[in-house]
Amino acid sequence: MSKDNRNYDFTEGFSEIRNEYDIILNIIKEGSSVLDLGCGNGDLLYLLKKQKNIVDFGVEISESGVLFCKGRGLNVIQGSIDKPLPFSDNQFDYSICNVTIQMLLYPEILISEMQRVSKELIISFPNFAYFKNRLELLFFGRMPQKQLFGYNWYNTGHIHQFSLKDFIIFINESTNLKIIEVHHLKTKNKIKNTLLFNFENLFQQIPIVHLKKYGK
Repeated sequence: MSKDNRNYDFTEGFSEIRNEYDIILNIIKEGSSVLDLGCGNGDLLYLLKKQKNIVDFGVEISESGVLFCKGRGLNVIQGSIDKPLPFSDNQFDYSICNVTIQMLLYPEILISEMQRVSKELIISFPNFAYFKNRLELLFFGRMPQKQLFGYNWYNTGHIHQFSLKDFIIFINESTNLKIIEVHHLKTKNKIKNTLLFNFENLFQQIPIVHLKKYGK
């Protein structure tokens, strides 16, 4: 039976330090209030609390994820993140959704709620226009495996495949948000880094987008 990532189980409490974490840590200011949406086992929240002394809060749909987060001393509740959130307007300095928005049925509701409850937003996601995805689709005529992180089209929770350009168009046309910066996961190769910054929709696999409300 193939592995499945539609129902995450954090019972064993595995830990993972993702490449996006350092960039997010650099964005968040010391002592801020932070809401992590789809926080999983709380790895990012835990790092932020430890290194940036944040006021932490998270929402996670997996019961085992919530229990594991609470065991780490994190303030996390169980719930869906693409529905109205139980928080006040501008309650948080930052809201984060890290590599999760593509797994939601209503990503537009998530962004609307993030915009409502926080002053600044950080959203990262797999970029479908990444050149390896384009090549795999062109030459093999199948859903790119690079995009699915080893899963198959039928057993993945990655139900929305979109590009960085798609995301930017949505933000500009459908929200009251402005993009402060699109952060990139740099490599040790100067040529690759040059391509990343000049052709980001083609060469960036996981962009990290920092956003802010207009007039704030």
